[in-house]
Amino acid sequence: MSAKDPFRPADDAARALARKLIAEARYAALAVLRDGAPFVTRIALAPGPDGLPVTLISDLAPHTAALRALPDCSLLVGEPGPKGDPLTHPRLTLQARAVFATRPAERTTLRDHYLDHQPKAQLYADFADFHFVRLVPHSGHLNGGFGQAFRLMAEDLGA
Repeated sequence: MSAKDPFRPADDAARALARKLIAEARYAALAVLRDGAPFVTRIALAPGPDGLPVTLISDLAPHTAALRALPDCSLLVGEPGPKGDPLTHPRLTLQARAVFATRPAERTTLRDHYLDHQPKAQLYADFADFHFVRLVPHSGHLNGGFGQAFRLMAEDLGA
């Protein structure tokens, strides 16, 4: 006997909540494969000019090498509120592909936009070992609270 799929197709409210979670996220949990095993870390985040997540990572971080070796990753956004059970607060898991900004014009655009949301990163944003990375989702799972689970595709997220 198969279990009932708890995820429903996205509707307008689910798409709006998912985009809001990305727009408001300043930190996220990033999961990569490192040496063949799962590895999760916290990263700083900002919505890019297209509304999709952007981060700034250093060559010194283990997840940077992992993303260069295998750009497929997962990202969890959505912070628990100040009250109540943390598992009742909305959260979004994205399955994404890391795309490193390599063209100078792209890097400048992402830099300016990122620093608008993460001004403290000004201290190290121009270091040679730091890289802007777009996290381009191909799917997602939104848990909007009890009984509010949705499956999202790239087009639902604005990709």
